[in-house]
Amino acid sequence: MNTAELLTLTVLGLSVLAACGREDAAPAPGDKTIAIRAEIYGMTKVATTGNEAVFETGDRITLYAWTGSASVIPASRVVDGVDNTLGSDGKWTPATRMLWADMVTPHYFLGIYPARNVSDPAADSFMLNPADYEAGDLLVATNLSGLKAQGNPVTLTFDHMMAKMVVNLKFRSQWDATPSVSGVTAYAKSAATVDYLTKGVTATGDAGAVSIPAASAPEGYALGFSGLQVPQKGVRKVTVTIAGKEYIYESAEDIPLASGKITTLGLIVGREALELAAVNIADWTAGASLEDGEAAIAEP
Repeated sequence: MNTAELLTLTVLGLSVLAACGREDAAPAPGDKTIAIRAEIYGMTKVATTGNEAVFETGDRITLYAWTGSASVIPASRVVDGVDNTLGSDGKWTPATRMLWADMVTPHYFLGIYPARNVSDPAADSFMLNPADYEAGDLLVATNLSGLKAQGNPVTLTFDHMMAKMVVNLKFRSQWDATPSVSGVTAYAKSAATVDYLTKGVTATGDAGAVSIPAASAPEGYALGFSGLQVPQKGVRKVTVTIAGKEYIYESAEDIPLASGKITTLGLIVGREALELAAVNIADWTAGASLEDGEAAIAEP
C-alpha cells in the first residue's frame, strides 16, 4: 500500500476515529482521510419495541473494502474484516489500522453488524438464535458506487436482514383471568445463507418450533411476544402453550416474513379455539394482511 490514510467512521452523528496515535477531528477540506457515515434505515436495532435507531457502547461493526469490481468481493481486500468497537466516548476503535490502497482507485465498502468473520460473502451461513436479539438482528450496509480517496464521507446505510414477528394475545371471558402462557412458537426455518452484496437471505434446512420471546403488549391485548425470524415463505403455524395444552393457529396462506418488516398477529384465545383477530406488517416498512381464521386446540 501507499502512504496510509486512515478510515474515519461517523455513526449516527458520532465522530469515530481509526487508531492513529492521535485524536483527529472531522476531515478538513483537502484532507485525504476517508470519513464513513453509517446509519440504520428507519428501523429498530435489537430493541423489541420503539423506533429509535442507535448503536450502543460495545457494539462492533465489521468493515470490508476492496477494489476491482462492485459485483465481486475478492479474496484479497483493502480492508479485510476489521472490527470497529464503539466506546463510551462515542468513538469507534478499529482492531487494526484501515488504509486506502491508493488515492485514485475506486473503492467499494461493506459493513456488517454484529461483527462477524465472513469467509464467503456471497453465501454466508447464518443461524438465528431467537433468545439473543443482538446476535440475531443482522444489519448490512454496502456502498458500491466506487468511491475514491477524496470522496468523503463514505455513506453506509444499514438495513435489517431478518424479519420480525410479533404475537399479541387477548383472552375471551371464558377465562377467569389471564392465564400463564409458557411459550409461543412459529413453525419456521431458523437457518439461512446470506448474500451480503445483494442483501439476499435464503432460508435453509428444516422447519421447527422457533420461540417468540415475551414482550410488552399493546393496548387492547393482555400479553405480547416478539422475536426475529429468518425471512421465508411457507410459515403458516403459530402455537400458544397454556398449562401444557397447545393452541394452534394455522393460516390458509403464508404468513409474510420479509427482511426489514415486522409482521404482527393479533390472536384471541378461547377455551377451545384460537382465533385470528388481525394481521399486519408495520413499523419497519409497509406490508400486507391476511384474512381471518381460527384453529382448534391440539389433541395430546
